[in-house]
Amino acid sequence: MPNKSTTFDFGKPVAYDPDAKRLFHSRARSQLRRLATALDLRPGSYDLRSNPAGIAVSGEITLHTDRLYVQVSQSVMGSANGILFRTCKGRKDYVGGPNNFAPLDLLNNPEELARRIRERCHV
Repeated sequence: MPNKSTTFDFGKPVAYDPDAKRLFHSRARSQLRRLATALDLRPGSYDLRSNPAGIAVSGEITLHTDRLYVQVSQSVMGSANGILFRTCKGRKDYVGGPNNFAPLDLLNNPEELARRIRERCHV
């Protein structure tokens, strides 16, 4: 069975809609697992966290390795900046290197997202 992602509208607002937020978090976690595979990360070499936060926001879904931090949310800066990624020094480093951003819809193409992350973060 091929490891193929399906298209999901990650930009559809989820604030004030608990069912939509649960689906957003579920699909984002799934796509971040696919991203981990595209980055050749072994199970156990990364943490995958989900913070639903308050009703008025999307919350965040985070993939965190010893060298990389990737966070997905519906940013107030728009869907073009919904994926934040940067280098880090361990899984307790929440500040890390310079911020890089990618559009939320790139979650539907984990291989391309992995390419961008490798290119900018050298991981």
